[in-house]
Amino acid sequence: MGALLTPTPEVLADQLDLVLVPQIDMSYGLGATFIDEQLVKTNPVPFPRSWLELFSKSEPENMFFALAEGDSMEPTIMDRDIVLVDRTQHTIRGQDRMWAIAMGPLGMIKRVRALPDGTFKIISDNPRVPPEIACESELHVVGRVVGVVRKT
Repeated sequence: MGALLTPTPEVLADQLDLVLVPQIDMSYGLGATFIDEQLVKTNPVPFPRSWLELFSKSEPENMFFALAEGDSMEPTIMDRDIVLVDRTQHTIRGQDRMWAIAMGPLGMIKRVRALPDGTFKIISDNPRVPPEIACESELHVVGRVVGVVRKT
């Protein structure tokens, strides 16, 4: 009797149409992490391709997910929610969408509104967190938040 071969994770992922999406550790900050193109990644997580396509048509390698930290975006994003970000979308289009951004070394998920004078209003959903104003040179757009998954 011949030996049974155990399929590799890659073979299983291919058969089940799963794609690996990197998880970014936001505790290291999105700023230097993304500007230097040295992403602080943890183990990639398999997702069904069809599920990802509900959020974005971008290729999986252009997306990442992270666990949200803090309460500045409550009630929209709660602490430890899963945030899915599309890195191909890095030009602010449309007002008040949520973006993964960096201001200096600080990474954050915020709403961004372009103002008539060329600056940007950085808005938290939590009314206790005041908005900030940033000029274009201070703002690094990492990608657009295309999905939020709440853990129950």
